[in-house]
Amino acid sequence: MQETPEAANSANETPAGELAAPGTQAAQARTPQQATEEPALQAATSLEERLKKAELAAAEHHDAWLRAKAEADNIRKRARGEIASAHRFALESFASELLAVKDSLEAALAAENASVESMRSGAELTLKQLSSVFERFNLAAINPVGQKFDPHRHQAVSAVEADAEPNTVVQVLQKGYLLHDRVIRPALVLVAKARSGTS
Repeated sequence: MQETPEAANSANETPAGELAAPGTQAAQARTPQQATEEPALQAATSLEERLKKAELAAAEHHDAWLRAKAEADNIRKRARGEIASAHRFALESFASELLAVKDSLEAALAAENASVESMRSGAELTLKQLSSVFERFNLAAINPVGQKFDPHRHQAVSAVEADAEPNTVVQVLQKGYLLHDRVIRPALVLVAKARSGTS
């Protein structure tokens, strides 16, 4: 039996109350405007998500920066305090070493009926004690007899005629001192000058 065209059409129609297959009416229901709006909505949604992620990352970086800044400020304050403390107590070990020298001098002065000889030997021992303290702390004497005059280490009091080569230190009136390589007191010296010619 052959189907009539009307029967074929009625076979393709969807009975009332049933949903159409996804590819049929849904495709026909979308207008061209809706087709262009959907990708735009998806793009806007992905942009919003990316913006939120970027804002979260920025907030995290800002917090990390604030923490690092606070930590750097604390380190700076701590370092300032340590430097101030180091300046105040830099001489502590040197001073404690000098106390033994002072004790020796006081003991020598407290001794009754001490002879000149015993006082002299006591003073020599105390001087050795002081010299060893100076040595331990890199405090060295400048005693430049016979050396060329050095204005960075010596202070010339006057120039005197001498057989030595001109501009040579011939006498030290007061020793100078170096702390490591830094002059803390220049030596007071007399410097040789050429003798005036005799006729």
